[in-house]
Amino acid sequence: MAEILQMHHEDDPTPHHSQRHDPTPHHSQGYFPIKMTPPPQQQHQQNHQYPMEHKGNMIPRYRVPNAPKREHCICITIFFLILGIIILILWLAYHPSKPHITVTSAAIYGLNATSPPFMSISMQFTIFIRNPNRRVSIYFDRLSAFVSYRNHPITPHVVLPSFFLEKHGTVSLSPELGGVPVPVSVEVLNGLMVDENYGVVGVKLILQGRLKWKSGEIKSAHYGLYAKCDLLLGLKKGIVGQIPLIGAPVCDVDT
Repeated sequence: MAEILQMHHEDDPTPHHSQRHDPTPHHSQGYFPIKMTPPPQQQHQQNHQYPMEHKGNMIPRYRVPNAPKREHCICITIFFLILGIIILILWLAYHPSKPHITVTSAAIYGLNATSPPFMSISMQFTIFIRNPNRRVSIYFDRLSAFVSYRNHPITPHVVLPSFFLEKHGTVSLSPELGGVPVPVSVEVLNGLMVDENYGVVGVKLILQGRLKWKSGEIKSAHYGLYAKCDLLLGLKKGIVGQIPLIGAPVCDVDT
C-alpha cells in the first residue's frame, strides 16, 4: 500500500506552484490583443470631430471651419452694395442744384467823401433768387449783403430777412445798402473818384448766409452760402437815382 501511494506521488510531474495563472498575455502562448469598440454615444461624438491636418512630422491640430465667417462677410458686403446703389439713385434724383442769383437793377442816392479816410455811399439793388430744383425746396436764413470796391467794403453789412423758396420758385429782394460813413484807404477813395469821373464804376455785391434743402419730410444740414456779383455801374458824378447796369451780371454762388 505504501508503494502505491509513492507511485501516485511520482506520476505528478508538475509542481503545485506552477499552476498559477499569469495574467500577462504573450503571443508565444496564444494570446492576441483585443480591439476595444467604444460605446455608440462615444463613437457618434468621434464621428463629428473636425478633420485634422497632417503635414510631415507636425503635430496634428484641429482645423476650425470658417464658413460662418465667410457668409457673414458676404452678407455685409451685399448690404453695403445695396445701400450704395440706393444712395446713388437718390442722389441722382434729388441732388439739389445751387440757387441762381442775378441783379437786375441798381440805384444810387448819395456818394460823399468826408474827411479821409471816411466815405459814405447809399445804394439799392434789385436781386432775384431762383430755385432751379423741381424736387427740392430751399430755406435761406442769416443772410446779409454789402458792397465792396477793389476788395474793400464800402458799405456796412445789412441783414436780410429769412425766407423759404419752393420748387422752381423765385423771390425778389431790394436791399438798401450804405448811408453811413465807413473807413476806407486813400487809394480806394481816389480810385472811386477817378472811375466816377470816367463814368464806369466796377463794384461787387456780396451776399452771404446759410441755406438748407428740403425734400418731402427730409431736411439737409445747413450749408454756407456765399454769392459774389461783379457789377459794372454806369455812374457819373452828380447822378442820383436809377443807374444803368452794363452787361448782364450773373452772380457766382458757392455753397
